[in-house]
Amino acid sequence: MSDDDDLVFKALADPTRRALLDRLFVRDGQTLTDLESELAMTRFGVMKHLRLLEEAGLVVTRRQGREKLHFLNPVPIRLIHDRWIDKYTAHHAATLLELKAELERDDPKENR
Repeated sequence: MSDDDDLVFKALADPTRRALLDRLFVRDGQTLTDLESELAMTRFGVMKHLRLLEEAGLVVTRRQGREKLHFLNPVPIRLIHDRWIDKYTAHHAATLLELKAELERDDPKENR
């Protein structure tokens, strides 16, 4: 497993960081003030979580005037999905689709 994967898994392991990602998914390009408004923690605490998300590549920032905007970067999550989830579920999904097709072919209601 690569160091990048480790950073992403570590970032996703915390419920506060997942909540921040969910908030950015709903509305991208939020300031620190926007993101901390619904969390029961200090501004410094939110900053620490955002820094870990940035280090994992899950959040990217851009300055706009005096504000720093935070944006969701879904690429690392997609890479984790492709590497660790998709390959384990693809076979099962295909098998279930084949079973469904076979059961529908053998459905006695359709033979009337």
